[in-house]
Amino acid sequence: MSSYHGRLELTWTNKDLRLLAYEDGSYEWVPPSDYRVAEVRLLHDVATVGVVADQKDRTCDNLLIRGDALNALTSLAVLPEFAAEYADKVRLAYLDPPFNTQQSFLHYDDALEHSVWLTMMRDRLLQVKGLLGPEGSVWVHCDDAEQHRLRCVMDEVFGPENFVATIIWEKADSPRNSARQLSTDQDYLVVYSKSPEWVPNRLPRTEASDAIYTNPDDDPLGPFCQQAILEGSV
Repeated sequence: MSSYHGRLELTWTNKDLRLLAYEDGSYEWVPPSDYRVAEVRLLHDVATVGVVADQKDRTCDNLLIRGDALNALTSLAVLPEFAAEYADKVRLAYLDPPFNTQQSFLHYDDALEHSVWLTMMRDRLLQVKGLLGPEGSVWVHCDDAEQHRLRCVMDEVFGPENFVATIIWEKADSPRNSARQLSTDQDYLVVYSKSPEWVPNRLPRTEASDAIYTNPDDDPLGPFCQQAILEGSV
């Protein structure tokens, strides 16, 4: 009788290693046990805005953390005072990583090797997973450049059963509508939940939101068709 082993996954160069980032934007591949990537960074207060809690209750305040995202996420998940407030309790995480479009911009270089980009995403998603509560979800903003690879990594981290949807975000004014072949005017939000039982916290229906839908076929389930589609503007 034949047996099966292994699982479907995306592999890439140096997948078993971690990335050590330098201030000049370069990276070095190191083992996960290297103290420079394994250490947990402390979070030091630099400034406050408005009314804040006492120092002993600082984890209850809204936080704006400046620094490498991986270090920040690790600190929130591991440092006892922050872990007590955030680990397994976050309801929503939104990530807006570099799209890796293989272009260079004024403030940063968006042309990483795919293996570098994938390792960066995996390590950060693993920390996000530890912060999400049972009712939590993660929303990752991307475009066509890495979307297909991102889905594979998120399947591996969160499990394919926790994939919720890929939301198309149509941009009203896109500077990239002069493509050499086909123009695109949308980005994507790839959504995964912490648990398969996750349900979205929907906004209540209003007369204004109902007004954009019609029922041209007298469907017994009610209005379903956006007026813009009926008018041929899409």
